[in-house]
Amino acid sequence: MPDPADVRLAERIPASVRLGTSSWAFPGWEGLVWDRRATEGELARSGLAAYAQHPLFRTVGIDRTFYAPLSAEQFARYAADAPSDFRFLCKALDAVTSATLPGRGAVGGSRREPSPHFLDATYATDTVVGPFLAGLGDRAGPLVFQFVPLPREMAREPQAFVERLHRFLTALPRGPLYAVELRNRNLMIDAYRQALSDAGVAHCINVHPTMPTPAEQCAAAPPETMPAVVIRWMLNSTHDYTSARERYHPFDKLVDEDLHSRTAIAAACVEAAARRQPVYVIANNKAEGSAPLTVRRLAEEIVRRVAAADV
Repeated sequence: MPDPADVRLAERIPASVRLGTSSWAFPGWEGLVWDRRATEGELARSGLAAYAQHPLFRTVGIDRTFYAPLSAEQFARYAADAPSDFRFLCKALDAVTSATLPGRGAVGGSRREPSPHFLDATYATDTVVGPFLAGLGDRAGPLVFQFVPLPREMAREPQAFVERLHRFLTALPRGPLYAVELRNRNLMIDAYRQALSDAGVAHCINVHPTMPTPAEQCAAAPPETMPAVVIRWMLNSTHDYTSARERYHPFDKLVDEDLHSRTAIAAACVEAAARRQPVYVIANNKAEGSAPLTVRRLAEEIVRRVAAADV
């Protein structure tokens, strides 16, 4: 049974704003999302239907698509577990967004080889975009091309990368909502903003130690110039993924609240809602300690700001 307080809170969030978490298979969310104890495997197989009934969750991130492609049939099974108003945010395959991949036989990624499909629009269309659209249908939300840190020699020439990115984006099929997420702050040049605008693609505002703050990203790539506002609140600035996982597991409480990011994200959501612009926000456990509680606190801040704007 949904928490009545969450139901009331959800009713006050602008309809254009969708909040959710990065994946869902976390046993530590018992009492927050799940009403009973379950294993990670059980939740991975059947937890989505319960997750999608939570009043605050109208989207979810699918991260596994970064590591291996999914078929249209696999996407369709996800879609069948969600209501018609639910939307999926999916990460594109890393073979498309990583300039190098671990070499065959490499241990711990110590030896890397060029990815043959890096920024290959034909491969992305066939392997990523096609199954994503065919399987999810009208439940397809943003398809996020998350670029891992570029090799040093490529990162030193941001203009050349942006030109190549522009060619890639404009060669993709029209229709889906695409977003680009960076891990190199020096790529956020004016040519990057122009490339996204020309291709009709959103910048994915992300909270990550390698990137400027959300407010700084909004200044460099203004959300009002984008087809939608896409935000991924990923990682606390004082940790890497491994240390954050160890500190926050089992992800059942807020440990390191990030008020600066919460304030900036809430402001971006309310401003976009006033423009009737679609908004997607995905929170990770490693942002503050517990993604469901991060979403709840963010929802409260959004509602507070909406109420203040109506006064």
